[in-house]
Amino acid sequence: MSYKVIDLFSGVGGLSYGFTENPNFKIVMANEVEKDISIAYAMNHPSVTMVNDDIKNLTPELIKNICGDDVDVIIGGPPCQSYSTLGKRQMDARAHLFEEYCRILDIVKPKIFLFENVSGLLSMEGGNLINVIKDKFKELGYDVKMKVLNAVNYGVPQFRERVIIVGMKGENKFLYPEPEYGPGKKPFITLEDALSDLPHLESGEENNSYISDPLNDFQMFVRSKTSELTENKSPKNGEKLLEIMRALPDGGSKNDLPEHLRPKSGYGNTYAKMRWKKPAPTITRNFATPSSSRCIHPTDSRALSTREGARLQSFPDSYKFYGSTSMKNLEIGNAVPPLLSIKLADSVFNALKK
Repeated sequence: MSYKVIDLFSGVGGLSYGFTENPNFKIVMANEVEKDISIAYAMNHPSVTMVNDDIKNLTPELIKNICGDDVDVIIGGPPCQSYSTLGKRQMDARAHLFEEYCRILDIVKPKIFLFENVSGLLSMEGGNLINVIKDKFKELGYDVKMKVLNAVNYGVPQFRERVIIVGMKGENKFLYPEPEYGPGKKPFITLEDALSDLPHLESGEENNSYISDPLNDFQMFVRSKTSELTENKSPKNGEKLLEIMRALPDGGSKNDLPEHLRPKSGYGNTYAKMRWKKPAPTITRNFATPSSSRCIHPTDSRALSTREGARLQSFPDSYKFYGSTSMKNLEIGNAVPPLLSIKLADSVFNALKK
């Protein structure tokens, strides 16, 4: 028997990935409002019924028709832009979408749910919003646990903190996955570990050929389902930006530039190189835009390709994205890293077994 799962606010399917790979689960429905993103999800999860619609339009009848009577697990997290410390942090319409998550919980009444979001959620409304969310979950009859996990501790080549809230009917048996990487454990997966089998690229160049066999366990994972590289094209930038990128040292920022090259605007993490021997900073939808994030390739002095961004999120090279380049980068930047989702799915299964 497999446990039935619904993925809300599914995005491109990063969180679904771990539940799809685990034979103890069957994702029966996913919901995503953005058309291109829903298409990308369906390309990677063809057996799942994708409902491309506003979550407010999910009725009890629709859910029952697709999923049947008993759904065991609900996963997902509302759009995080309202809570992100990089955004305006305002209680707009998106910030209230957790109420729709709760509405679906009340309709479906799963045994367990997993709700994820950015760590900035904890400080919204002076720290009051997270208590409102947890109280709503408790009102629905769930015993609630909450913890901040960093994807880098689970083999993802990126520092990425996420709030993971898990609720169970009755006593909460969920145990958060133990970190496997970090001080006293296995060394973090670095940019070099993640990207060293990919070809050198100049600005605007495309090359979809591997330059070596997999060089480590991470590369073996991302290449395990395909022998073809795709989406490996560097953004084309102007000569002034290229001059800036070439002048930066490994891990350097605009403050390390000569005065005549130093941009007059931008935050401290913009116009900045990543470090080859360390994990990446948090990947956002702007990972190909040096004026918006720390995303300059440390050895090639250019912005990242779509596939490199996907690698830093731990998406397998077989994973497909859909739409314009900016849409594909949005799909990647907003996702839960698949390697983290694998660990979370295992922990959900262990809780259900108990």
